[in-house]
Formats: sequence, structure tokens, C-alpha cells
Amino acid sequence: MPRPVVDWYFDPISPFAWLQSERLGEVSAVAEVYCWPVLFAGLLERWGQKGPAEIAPKRRFTYRYACWAASRRGLPFKAPPAHPFNPLRLLRLAVAAGPSPEVARAVCRFVWSDGCSSDDVEAFQALGRSLGITDAQAAVSDPAVKASLLANGARATAGGVFGVPTFLTADGELFWGEDATHMLLDWLAGAPVFRGAEMARADDIPLGIERIPLMR
Repeated sequence: MPRPVVDWYFDPISPFAWLQSERLGEVSAVAEVYCWPVLFAGLLERWGQKGPAEIAPKRRFTYRYACWAASRRGLPFKAPPAHPFNPLRLLRLAVAAGPSPEVARAVCRFVWSDGCSSDDVEAFQALGRSLGITDAQAAVSDPAVKASLLANGARATAGGVFGVPTFLTADGELFWGEDATHMLLDWLAGAPVFRGAEMARADDIPLGIERIPLMR
């Protein structure tokens, strides 16, 4: 029986993507996982959202949570020199290297375990070499690589992906956020909760009230 296929959409700008990248092996044990870099800012714009780094108290909590979660799980943690940052070069490098969990994990670790920036030319080139790319600078300038990254974003939004990290199954089920890893694993295992009445009702719960702009 063929293994299920799961797409994982990520941007190394997100510490939650890094935390989940460290658990991709759990999913790879039961499914074929393809890791697709996408520009998180593009998803935010598409769905009219703000990112965690754009809300001051949420920004602080996000960094603190990442530091705590890493400590709890025994992962090395070192924040990048500045955040948020422009992740395009890292995203394109991941595209050029291929959609494997190993590539995704290495790119995320570069930011959140090593505390590096793609502005560090030497470190960026070393990351490229570790991924089998001789000249990282040339790879991220390739028009085909740039086009592939844009295509990833279009495919993600067409599938309803609204944030990173997100798993998207072949039949269109979304599992968003690092804390949804167990939910995905239960879904892949056929957990009964997904066939229950309340889970079915989740698709049809009426909208009770819609937020309107505050009058000043």
C-alpha cells in the first residue's frame, strides 16, 4: 500500500517552522513528506493578517516561547542577529537544494540554532555547500529558482494555507502550527475523532458575529 503524501510549507523566518522541522522525522516515518519554502509575508498579505513580529507583546512572547521550547526539548537555540528579516535568499536556497526534510531542517537550523543571517556571505555560502550547492549566491539569482518560489506560494494559497508552518495532505486537510504535529499524526493513523460528529460540525459552525472597525 502506498504511503500517504504530505506537503509541508515553511519559511525559516518562523521559529515555529524551525521547531516543527526538528519533528519532521516523526511524520516521515509514516508518510512521504515534501517541504516547500514559501514567503510568509506573502501569506499574511493574501489573508490580511499581521505576523507575530508585527505585534510587540506577541513578538516578545514568540522569542521567549522558542527559547523555552528548545530548552525543554534539548535543542540548541540561538536567535538570529535581527528579526524579522528578509528570508528570500534562504527560501530560494532551499528551493534550489530540493524539497527534502533534510534541506528544510538545515535552512531552519541556520537561523534558529546557529543564529546566522544570509547577510553573512561566508556563512551563507557554507550553508549552500552543506546542501550540495557550490555557489549559493548564483543559485539564489537563478530566474527558475525565483519562479519556483513564487509557484510554491501560489500553490499554498490555492490550498488554503494561511500561515507557516503548515502540513497539507493530498485530500486538502490543513494542519497549521508546530503544535499540530500530533494532530497530523493522529489523522494519518485514522484516529476516530476525525470521523466524529463534532469534527464534522467544525465545517459548518455558523458565524455568530463579525468584527467591525471601532468608531472613534
